[in-house]
Amino acid sequence: MGRDESGFGTGAILVSFLLGGMVGAGIALLVAPQSGSDTRRKLHDLAETAKEKASDYVAHTKESITSSMEKGKDLLEGRKTAIASAIEAGKHAYEHEVKKEKGV
Repeated sequence: MGRDESGFGTGAILVSFLLGGMVGAGIALLVAPQSGSDTRRKLHDLAETAKEKASDYVAHTKESITSSMEKGKDLLEGRKTAIASAIEAGKHAYEHEVKKEKGV
């Protein structure tokens, strides 16, 4: 997820916006003229919606992190192989130069 100039990720800004909207809707429900049972039912529905959206966001974030970690592992494995090959080539070159200096 991208980061803006303030250092917060796009996902964090989106979640903050959604939560702020839900809090505002909850306050609007509390001050609206209606029966207590209607208000409680609407607040319960609002809380369920917030819970579902939060769960979806967490699942999406978890998938994104897992995908990024897998890509990182693959990249690291490739680098390790390249480094090991370079070290091995360096050893062979060193041995070759040592033999050349000894006249073997």
